[in-house]
Amino acid sequence: MHEEVLWWQGSQAPVMPATAIVRCGAAKIDRMIAGGKAKKIALVLRVAGQQFSRSRTGSALLKGFRATAHSLGAVLHQLWLEVTGFTFLAIAAIGAITGVREYGKYHAGVETSPGRLILAVCFTLSFAWFGVSSFVRVSRNANRQREPR
Repeated sequence: MHEEVLWWQGSQAPVMPATAIVRCGAAKIDRMIAGGKAKKIALVLRVAGQQFSRSRTGSALLKGFRATAHSLGAVLHQLWLEVTGFTFLAIAAIGAITGVREYGKYHAGVETSPGRLILAVCFTLSFAWFGVSSFVRVSRNANRQREPR
């Protein structure tokens, strides 16, 4: 798309037409206005929240929301630990299968050095450790939640 370029008198550089020119300060003013609106909206919402929490109904609803959010967060955290633990154990199983295959090659004399076998064993042990420790953290958190406060 071809845009018309104007040459102003005495200017060495081309200047875009007046419709495309925006003063540098205009963009800052627009951002300041938008920032001011955001601050006003945040202030109104904060005051409304304070008024809402002062009533019995609002306070009860907020406490119920907090308890539900805490419980949901704990469940999601437990699920995250279980999923990552399973994933690490699955990857460790793949490493174990590779280790068995490499051991067969080494034992048959196809591989002269045990480097790949040692690498597979270290890989399997480290991923198994991460997987098991993830499940240990799940059980530790479950035991803490059962204890009376």
